[in-house]
Amino acid sequence: MKAVLVHESGAVEVTTCPDPSPARGEVVVAVGAAGICGTDLHIIDREIEFATLPVVPGHELAGTVVAVGPEVDGAQVRTGDRVAVAPGIFCGVCRFCTRGKPNLCERATGIGISRNGGSAEFAAVPAANCYRIPDGMPMHAAALVEPLSCALHGMDLLPREADEHYLIYGAGTMGLLMMQLAMATTAGSVSVVDTDPDRLATAAALGASFTATSADELDRPHGWSTVVDCTGVVAAIEDGLSRVDRGGTFQFFGVAPGDAIARLSPFRVYHDEIHLVGSMAVLHSFSRAVGVMAGGAIDADVMVSHQLPLDDYPRAIDMFRSKVGRKIMVTPN
Repeated sequence: MKAVLVHESGAVEVTTCPDPSPARGEVVVAVGAAGICGTDLHIIDREIEFATLPVVPGHELAGTVVAVGPEVDGAQVRTGDRVAVAPGIFCGVCRFCTRGKPNLCERATGIGISRNGGSAEFAAVPAANCYRIPDGMPMHAAALVEPLSCALHGMDLLPREADEHYLIYGAGTMGLLMMQLAMATTAGSVSVVDTDPDRLATAAALGASFTATSADELDRPHGWSTVVDCTGVVAAIEDGLSRVDRGGTFQFFGVAPGDAIARLSPFRVYHDEIHLVGSMAVLHSFSRAVGVMAGGAIDADVMVSHQLPLDDYPRAIDMFRSKVGRKIMVTPN
């Protein structure tokens, strides 16, 4: 099969590899679409300690089951099923897994990170990680289920009071997903801040209440009840912390560098009862994300700006680094 390989040096190559065979409890998926994500850049740049190189990247994937290994329950998944694939693989026995928080698993591994993923014509994955998708769901929409499941977990951690006013930093994939989910609630308004005018135009096209290159441009002197950072940029985080209304919530959703430090006022957090919350990956939200995508709350056709053949993977990475377009996907089959 044709596949992308990230080598130990960080070099990216489109090459030919042996077709995978399903082991016990696994299936082989003919990949229909695989999204490019910041995690892929971190793997290429050797910034993820638990990544196992060389590896086929691609943890946002969807496709069709073409082979089933031993001990796979046919009631769960069978040949011919169209599926979205959850990438997380957890130990099940650590202190977090046994408390029902596998997203914090101490021994977590991942498809497309520590084992071969979806940037290939075929991928062998655990059957338990496969979620059937409706016949009418396009593959590019199904490959968005993984980031959508992350956004749903983020929303699970936020208050859902009527007339909540949201301010979202970042109009990339995750910011736009969080924005659309917030709009699907009883939000009073959903504002989006980004320095890229094209991304702001996309946010406006998807129905944002207000868009701006700085929160200073938005007329809300008391701030917002919920502020979500989807950038991981320290300057945006520090600005966002200053925009939370009294009694409000600030969510650290974007992935900041491991050594990043942001300043905040402990007195204000105390005095104004500001709630600070992190959101890490996916927790009991993948199946719901399939339903949300099928229900039409997310406009996948607007979200996905480019679908490229697998041979163009290096170009797709260059486009992602340059912030060209919106969600970029490769379509191996």
